[in-house]
Parts: sequence; structure tokens; C-alpha cells
Amino acid sequence: MLEKLNEIERLGLEALETVRDEAALEAWRVAHLGRSSALMQLFNGFGQLSKEERPVMGQRANEVKKALEAAFNARSDELRQAALKRSIEQERLDVTLPGRRVPLGRLHPDTQILRELYRIFGEMGFQVYCSREVESDEYNFQLLNFPIGHPARDMQDTYFVESEGRGDNPIVLRTHTSPGQIRAMREISSRNPHNPAPVRIVLPGMVYRYEQVDARHETQFDQIEGLAVGPGITFSDLKGTLADLARRLFGQNVRTRFRASFFPFTEPSAEFDIECFLCGGKGCNVCGGGWLEIGGCGMVHPVVLQNGGYDPERYTGFAFGLGPQRIAMLRYGINDIRYFWENDLRFLEQF
Repeated sequence: MLEKLNEIERLGLEALETVRDEAALEAWRVAHLGRSSALMQLFNGFGQLSKEERPVMGQRANEVKKALEAAFNARSDELRQAALKRSIEQERLDVTLPGRRVPLGRLHPDTQILRELYRIFGEMGFQVYCSREVESDEYNFQLLNFPIGHPARDMQDTYFVESEGRGDNPIVLRTHTSPGQIRAMREISSRNPHNPAPVRIVLPGMVYRYEQVDARHETQFDQIEGLAVGPGITFSDLKGTLADLARRLFGQNVRTRFRASFFPFTEPSAEFDIECFLCGGKGCNVCGGGWLEIGGCGMVHPVVLQNGGYDPERYTGFAFGLGPQRIAMLRYGINDIRYFWENDLRFLEQF
């Protein structure tokens, strides 16, 4: 059996010298080190040897196996190095070719238009005030002159958060950013209740409404609300602010209009429209009649001023709420508001 082990080692090493590629090397491994190889067959027959022969043959068989494995690993390294050398010599890289550009991320069009609105309102003297998205019915409706059972609540289809024991003050996902008006006014007026400081803020954020989704409506969308409170503020100040905003966004020749409307938290109230750039005022599936409503506005209702800690006999104010996504639709010629939430790169990479 010793002679057979020596023969297996000799034949295996001689055969390895003729191996020239990875496929032949794998075939050699199967033939000389695999389960069906002559060496493995000898290992399986050790049980038939005597106690005296078994340790001697086992030691020699292990030496042969280690020798073949070491030779296999060395030959494998030689073939890899040879393949690498051939690749370097035959597949030279042309370093003069231009490299591939690394794709860069960019701001979402909604974020772009919001940042531009922050800049414009900042130049007008407004500060950004952020408020919570989950509100109580009291702040979302009651303090804004929407008493319980008021029919105007039907205009704002509401998501309610399941809660127990709250009676007439359930938890809701805010339907507009207007609850931030009360929170901001109370925060400012609490510092000096007898002579509160004027307010000039914008309140951006996400709002939620259970509405039918179409080209102009979504169940969640951004709003940016403005509030100015102080002595002697008039409706003319409101019109001038929004008209100037439209000119800064869309150019000096933009056409705007104010339509009388109703909101419980403002009196008088109006809708603010921009002439549709998509159809030039002719009417399309986005605007519906040549004009696209981008927000509502009006003079702050005396009840809302009082709930915010301001004396309506001494202070007046105006408020407006704008839809940044509708502004972006006009700005960039987007014909469906649902594109903003579909995460389609074909749409997002255009901005």
C-alpha cells in the first residue's frame, strides 16, 4: 500500500505540470482529490488494515494528501497570476477616455418652490413658523371660528385619529396650516398680554384631506400660510402682498384676480387666482376655466384674533393660504398634481 501511495503522489504531481487553465485545474482536483479519487478510496479501505499498519499508512496517506493540496494551491495561484498578466497586456485601458459622471441627487420640485417662497417672503419681512401636523379639533376648527356642526367643516374632509374620551375635541390630521395661526399668536401675545407684538409669519407644512384624487387634488399636499397682525393693517396690504408675490414668481406681466369667497376664519374673504399658463386662459383639465386657484385669503376674523390673544378693537390682520404644488404646476407647466407623489424619475429628473 505504501508503494501505491507513492505512485498516486507521483502521478498526481506529474499530471499537475500539464495543467494550463482553470478548467483543467478543476478536472485535476476532481480526479486526484475528489471523493472518487484513488487516494480517497485508500482512505476508505483503512478499516481493513491491522492495528500495526493503520497508523503508518494513515500518516503517509495524510502526507500525500497535503502534498497534492499544496501543489494544487500553488498551481492555482500561478494560473491566476498568468491570467492577470495576460489581461494587463492584452486589455489595456485607454485612460484618455472621459470618465462616467457620478449621478447627483437634486431637490424635489416641491422643495424648490417652497425654498423660493421662503426667500420671497423673507425679503418681505416674514419669518417661518413651523407647527404640528397632528392637531386637536379645538385648534383645527373651533378656535378658527368653525364651531361644532358648522357646515363649512364639510368643505374640509377630515382624517380623524382614533382616540377615546375626548368628547367634542377629537384628534385629527390637520386639514390646513391655519391652526398654526392660533399657536403663533398665543405664543407671541403671552409674552406681553397687554400690548402684544405684531405678527408677520409664514407657516409651511403638510396637510391632509380625504378628497377625490384627480389632476388638481390630492389627499395630502403642502400648504404655506401667511399671517400678518398689527395696528392698521388693511385689505389693500393683503392684495399688494399677493400681487407682488405673483410678479416675483411669474414675471411682471402675470395676470391675477381676487374672487369673493367665504372662510370662517377671515372676513371679508377671497380666492386668489393666476391665469393658467398651460392653456393661456382658454380652459384645460388642470385649470377648468382659464384660471388656476392657488390659495384663499382674507382679513383675520375678530373671533380668531381674540382667540389668539389680540384685541380686535386695536389690531387687524390678514391671512392667506397658498398651494406650493399648484404654483409649481404653473411655474413648470406640470399638468397633473399626482406626479409630485409618484416618485417617477422621468418626472423628477426634469427639474
